[in-house]
Order: sequence, then C-alpha cells, then structure tokens
Amino acid sequence: MTGKERISRILRRQPVDRIGLYEHFWADTQKSYTEKGYIREGESLEEHFGLDLSLCWSFNMVIDQNFQAVTVREDGDTVTVKDGNGALLRRHKHHDATPEHVDFTIKEREDWEKVKPKLSENPERRINFEAYRSAKAAAAAAGRFFAWSGVNVFECIHPVCGHEHLLAGMALDPEWVEDMAETYAALIVKLQEILFEREGAPDGIWYYEDMGFKERPFMSPQMYRDLIFPAHKYTIEYAHKKGMPVIMHSCGFVEPLLPGMIDAGVDCYQTIEVKAGMDLLRIHREYGDRLALMGGIDVRALYTNDKSVIDKELESKIPIVKQGFGYVAHSDHSIPKTVEYETFQYYLKRVLELGSY
Repeated sequence: MTGKERISRILRRQPVDRIGLYEHFWADTQKSYTEKGYIREGESLEEHFGLDLSLCWSFNMVIDQNFQAVTVREDGDTVTVKDGNGALLRRHKHHDATPEHVDFTIKEREDWEKVKPKLSENPERRINFEAYRSAKAAAAAAGRFFAWSGVNVFECIHPVCGHEHLLAGMALDPEWVEDMAETYAALIVKLQEILFEREGAPDGIWYYEDMGFKERPFMSPQMYRDLIFPAHKYTIEYAHKKGMPVIMHSCGFVEPLLPGMIDAGVDCYQTIEVKAGMDLLRIHREYGDRLALMGGIDVRALYTNDKSVIDKELESKIPIVKQGFGYVAHSDHSIPKTVEYETFQYYLKRVLELGSY
C-alpha cells in the first residue's frame, strides 16, 4: 500500500497492511540531525524516514497582514516581539518552545470590533499558493497522504487575546467569543474554497486546536458545545462535503471534549498527550469504534534513548490499539533533539514490527 492508500483507509477504520506512521519534530531536532550528518540540509523528514503523510501550512491568519513584527526587548536567552495580532510574545533563542504570552492589545469585545474588518481584506494575500502547490505535487509523487494543515478557531482566537481573556470571555461575554469563532470559521472555509478551487483539494484536512492543559481542558464540555462546536461543525462539514476526512490535533487533556469533537465530525484525534493525563489505551477502548487515533506514545520513553524502555512502551500499546485498523503511530507531542537519530530509527523499526497485520 502507498501512504495515501493506507492513511485514507485508517481514517475510515478499514483493513490495511500495517498501522500508519507519522511524526512531528522540533526544528532544532532537524538541525541537530543535519549537523551530525544524518540528513541533508533541507531534506524532507517524511521522505527520509518513510512516513505516510505530508502536511502543508499555507494560510496567514494574523489580523494585520501589513504589520511588520517589532522586537520590543531582547536579552541573551529570549526575544519579545509584537506581532500582527497586537500580541507581545516572548520566545527562547536557543531552543524551540511554545512562546510565553506577555500581553495583548485585544482584551475585550470593543477591541475586537475595531480590528475585525481587517480579516476580510484581500483574502487571497493570506494564501501561499506556491507552497501548497509544491507540497501537494511532492506528496503525490511519493504516494503519501497529503493534508492541508492549519489552525481552527480556538487556535485563531487565543493568539489574538490570550487564553486568560478568551476563557474569561467564555464565561462573561460568550457572544463575543461566539462572534470570534464564527468570524474565523467563515474565513477558514473561504480561504480553503479559494485555494482548493485554484490548486485542487488535498486528501484530507489537519486542524491544530490545542484545547487543554495538564489534566483539564480549557473549557467545560458545555462551553465547548455552546461556543466552539458550531464553528468546528461548520468547518468540518465543508471538508466532508468535499470528501476530505478531518484530523484534529489537540495537546493537553481534552478527553471530556471528545464526545463533542466526534459529534462535530472529527475523523481522527491526534496527540493524546500522556504527560497531560491522556491515556491511549483508555481512549481507544472508549472511542476507537468511532474515532481513528494518532499519537499517545510517550515521548519521554524515546528520549531515554534506552531500547528496553522504548520496547516496553510500544509493546504495551501497539498490539492493542492496532485492533480495529484505526491507528497511526506518533509521539504524544513532537520529537526533541534529545532523541538520538539511532533511537528514532530503532523506534520506527519496532513500530513496523509490532504494527503489521
């Protein structure tokens, strides 16, 4: 089977020759592997490791497309930048990490109303047609499943106003949050319509939507149903009408939200972050008949670089979750540079051994 054939069937929980393979890597991991001579400069990791999927992130969702990022302060280890959303974010210079939220210009409904019109200006300028075209052609030539990737509404909103103001708004001004979600959902679909009409549809859609933290989702299941679910349903229904299955990524503990995500139409849930409290075996047992799964392999086992630890992790999970033909192997987040190249190769070898039918 090709990667495209395999993933297409796994997302529908249909029989395949083996489980799927995919992975995310931090940028400094690829840099480390390159510096050590394991991969060539700019080499595709999907190609190098024989993975089954390729993604392309081709939309710019920043509110002000014309704004040039401004460095506000800088020290030896970090740089704080103001971006086109009016947000101040502090990033580490020496390693990849989620940026620290420092401050936001948009904190309430009145602030949002002032900038909202900018989102409808020149929508085509938000699309990188060439990147999508090139990635789509490369995936087709390699036989990999090709997914458009990008953020859905929760991941559009919190970079604009911050988690604190967003979550307070859910409780105190839900109509504001509902309006932001509807606005971004409409923009996402509009941009997809433009792109897919011009360059052709992908094999599937991959949405990033981090809705949880350690042992808790950011919102209650009812708040999800009331404020985020309608936007998810709208964007996913568009994909399904075009025959494209939807993979949704979410870090953190989101298990209480899974019934709503399934009702919204999500075909595959990705990440299953162990250190946040997620349990791959429990989720497979509870939802595996309705939802394909990707992830849930504790990356902490990999960065021990100990084969016996890796064997234990894989042997305790893959023989179980491969039942039902709905699983793609992936770490529970991304591969850091502490995972040695030989370790990752060993991991792939064991996954293929355990994951074959």
